[in-house]
Amino acid sequence: MFNFKNTLLVASLCPFLVSTSWAKNGVESIYVNGKIYTAKDNASLQQAIAVSDDGTILKVGNNAEIRKLADADTQIVDLQQKVLMPGLIDTHIHALISGVESVMATMDEGEISVPAVVEKLKVTQKDGTAVYGDVLVLNGLSSEYWELEEQLSAVFNHNEWKNQPVALVGSDHHTAWANKALLKKAGVDKKFVRQLTAEDQQNIRHNQKFEPTGFLVDSGWDIVSEKIPSVPHDLMYKGSKKAVQELNQLGITGWLDIASNASPLQGIFNIKNTENTVGVIPMYKELSEKGELTARVSGLHIINSKSTAKVLDTLQVINQKYNNIENFKLTGMKVFADGILEYPAQSAALIGQYSNSKKSGQLLFDPQVFKILVDEADQRNMLVHIHAIGDKAVNESLNAIEYARSKRQSHVAHTITHLQLVDPKDYGRFKQNDVIASMQLAWAYEDGFNKTLVKPYISQTSYEGMYPAGSLVKHGAILAGASDAPVSTPNPFIAMAIGMTRTAEGGSYLNPSEAIDRETAFKAYTINAAKALGREKEIGTLEAGKKADMIVLDRDIFTVPPEQLAETKVVWTIFNGKKIYQR
Repeated sequence: MFNFKNTLLVASLCPFLVSTSWAKNGVESIYVNGKIYTAKDNASLQQAIAVSDDGTILKVGNNAEIRKLADADTQIVDLQQKVLMPGLIDTHIHALISGVESVMATMDEGEISVPAVVEKLKVTQKDGTAVYGDVLVLNGLSSEYWELEEQLSAVFNHNEWKNQPVALVGSDHHTAWANKALLKKAGVDKKFVRQLTAEDQQNIRHNQKFEPTGFLVDSGWDIVSEKIPSVPHDLMYKGSKKAVQELNQLGITGWLDIASNASPLQGIFNIKNTENTVGVIPMYKELSEKGELTARVSGLHIINSKSTAKVLDTLQVINQKYNNIENFKLTGMKVFADGILEYPAQSAALIGQYSNSKKSGQLLFDPQVFKILVDEADQRNMLVHIHAIGDKAVNESLNAIEYARSKRQSHVAHTITHLQLVDPKDYGRFKQNDVIASMQLAWAYEDGFNKTLVKPYISQTSYEGMYPAGSLVKHGAILAGASDAPVSTPNPFIAMAIGMTRTAEGGSYLNPSEAIDRETAFKAYTINAAKALGREKEIGTLEAGKKADMIVLDRDIFTVPPEQLAETKVVWTIFNGKKIYQR
């Protein structure tokens, strides 16, 4: 008979749990009297869970059967009917870069004003957060600023700024504006623009004389950003550590870092495929070695969209060099199929045309070359994660994966992300070709940004069909949750709420018929996300043999209205069986 006399009974979620790593039978802790969501199919809520001293789940069940596993040294935590669920997982995030940017100079949200930019730049120049060698960099500008290009030029190309290189970086990370001093430093002048292909000229806005105006898109920004000095190590470490801690506080214990070989201030469209292009991978190694990487991370290499299959040899060399990092593994590559939909960039590839320009955007890869690349990656068991915003980009991405699937059923977790526009004819192809749909559900509502920068330039049918999460799920697609932070909030509960309601505070409804249900939202950030990381055997559900990455919440997420779901707070975050955050 089990003797409770000497057992530590925790009557509430309190901070003074003692270590029991020497529990006699290997049961370090049990959690009882909870609403335990396992994320397993057809599994009702459970009451209790047992965790071993090595951070592995031993059993999930009712209070009585789990209590039987404890001995005199086992911690017993009374959940008091609080919800416990798997740690949440983000399938598209610039995690460490997000943290680094948070300690760099970043424009405040609010009124769109050039004087506000000037003031912010002066303050951050003085405190040093905007200073990178001889260049001043201000991040986080909304695309709405690019309509003020003449005002930006009138200020930052004259007087005190005339000889000071300045970069204003868009919050979308696809657009930027550089003054003449920085363009000169980068060698971008009318002679340079004139010799570019017509396709590349689109990414450096210029007048009829080929003189660049300063507005840059995608590869155009890459060319200029190469001339900006790198972020110092101490700032990189400070921001990276902060990123992990803040994601843990949101209940996030795993993610797909889709730009592990990129660095802050570095462009991402012209990534050089060399063994030296490692970006933040060494920072993950440093965090891991210091015991500060409290998350399971799958990292991807961004590769140039025009890469051939030869690039995979280089990636495998890098993977081999960094294959021994605890909690971090390199699993594949990320490719851009196109750019973004918003005006004035309009670089997303459409089946139709933008109403103002009568152009169709830009497909960044050659479809035939890309098919061979995806096929070769699939043969090597390397995950392919594709940025596709426009419906043509989605269609061609599906074509490439379909080609690989026709050769073999490898079940490698290939993913298409963003999916702002999807041709209805392609809805069913996600299930048919075992493609995961990684979606930023926090974007799936109508705000002023969409009203002014998207709606006027595409058809009403396309606009109302944006972010078709509901249709994809109805056609059998596996939906995985993602944030694209720092582009938008990394808070999964906000994204879940918007995905379920198709609206948000300060916004309007965007085609409520595309809403998803509660269970779909929860699985998008648990088991489905684990599949997108290629880690479904380790995490994503609460069941025997998996890692005890879990969170305890402040409300009953199964009964609160969706709007209140957005306000959910994490009480505890548990990683590998250990509490790493307490609210």
